[in-house]
Formats: sequence, structure tokens, C-alpha cells
Amino acid sequence: MFGDQLCKHLRVAAMLRHLIAVSVVLASLAGVSLGPAQAQDKITVFAAASMTDAISEIAELYQETTNTKVVLVFAGSGTLARQVESGAPADIFISADEAWMTYAQDRGAIQPETVRFIAANQLVLVGPASSATQVDLKVDSILDKIGPLRLAMADPDTVPAGRYGKQALEGLGLWQPLARKLAPMENVRVALAAVARGDTPLGIVYASDAAVEPRVRVVAVFPPTSHASIRYPAAVTTHASTQAMAFLQFLSDKNAQTILRAKGFTSLP
Repeated sequence: MFGDQLCKHLRVAAMLRHLIAVSVVLASLAGVSLGPAQAQDKITVFAAASMTDAISEIAELYQETTNTKVVLVFAGSGTLARQVESGAPADIFISADEAWMTYAQDRGAIQPETVRFIAANQLVLVGPASSATQVDLKVDSILDKIGPLRLAMADPDTVPAGRYGKQALEGLGLWQPLARKLAPMENVRVALAAVARGDTPLGIVYASDAAVEPRVRVVAVFPPTSHASIRYPAAVTTHASTQAMAFLQFLSDKNAQTILRAKGFTSLP
């Protein structure tokens, strides 16, 4: 019963965070941005939630060197892809998987010739930083750690991190035994926050998420063979401004790549 009450609480909290995310998008339409007020050019970047820290720092560096405003909107890749499809004023779309980029491309929302991969990632299991417990990727070990609570993860129906998580659990024979203990979240950063706050004892997130949240630590790493390769495609949208291509190219620059690695992402092979 306690687990069910917690799950309801987490769903309500997720709904509130979704409303906040919508407000962020509306704010971007009004021109809220990073950067100096005197900048004349502006681009809007829609990026997967797991890239929040890295893209924010990259955008700040780009603004300093080009005097171009960068408006940032972060959410689940599926949410962003649908918004781009609906005509949201994004110049750049960065997805956490190829599927949502293909979705946007098939609907004529991005320029297919501009698609490029900018980073890779790993999938990990995290717990509270205060816990010294290591967790084996086995049913009994995970259930023992969860107890009456839940395992946080991004929603596998709509979010790349959730799809990767489901693939990994299925690949290890854990999906069915753990299905009733899962707490799907609107994006991977919400799942990370649930563990950081102590709402859930374990969560499936990216290595880059764990790297920037001091209140959690990695307790297990999912084998790369248990799920599809985690790669981040970026592209210029169909109705992008003329400045968009320059920012897309900057994402592959050595300075931007250094920031991505510092935030826990890995370079592409």
C-alpha cells in the first residue's frame, strides 16, 4: 500500500513538473534567453533533458564567442519532437535517440541533410550517495534494495532513456519480475531527481546524469550489449534561422566536445 501511495505521489509531482515544462516552452516563445541584452541574433535549441547541463554550458560559451542569444528548452525527446512537428519555433533539435529524430524527419520538421551525432552515453543504476551498497543486476538484489518502494526510470513509452532502460531490463531477464515495482517518469531528469530526493531508492538513468548530481552514485552499470547504442543526433529544423547551422557545427567543435565529456558523455567511436 505504501508503494502505491508513493507512486501516486510521484505521478502528481510529475504532472506538476510537466506544467512547469510547458511554462518554460511558453517563456521561450516570449524570447526568454541566456546571453547579453545587446545581442542581435537569436537561436532556439530544443534538447533532450539529459543534455541540460552540457548544452547550457555549451550555449553560454557560444554566446560569449558569437554574441548570439541562445534560448534553451529541455524536455523529453518525444515531447520536443512533437512540438517541433507542430511548428514550435525551434532552430535546433537534439534528441536522445535516433527514433525521435526519425519521427521529426518523417514529418518534414527537420532538414535531413543536417543530421549529425554529437555524443554517446551509458546506462547506469543509481542509488543515494549516502548508501555504500552495491547492487547486482539480479532480481533478488534489486528487490531487496527497493523494499516496499519503487524503481524510478523514464517512461519507456515516450522517452529514450525509458526505452533503453526497458531494453536493458529485458536483455537481463529483469523486465517481467520488476514490472510491478517500476515508477515511470516524464523524463530521465525527473527519475534522477526522485532518487536524489530520496523518494525512490534506485533509478535507471544515464551516466551523464549521475555525473552532475552529487546526491546520487552509480551502484551498477548496464552492459552495453543489453540495450541499443545510446547516441544523440542533432539537426537543424525546417524553418530554422540562418544562424542555426553555425551552432550545429559548434556542437562538434573541440571545446563543445570537451564540455560534453566533462559532463559524463562519451565521444563517438
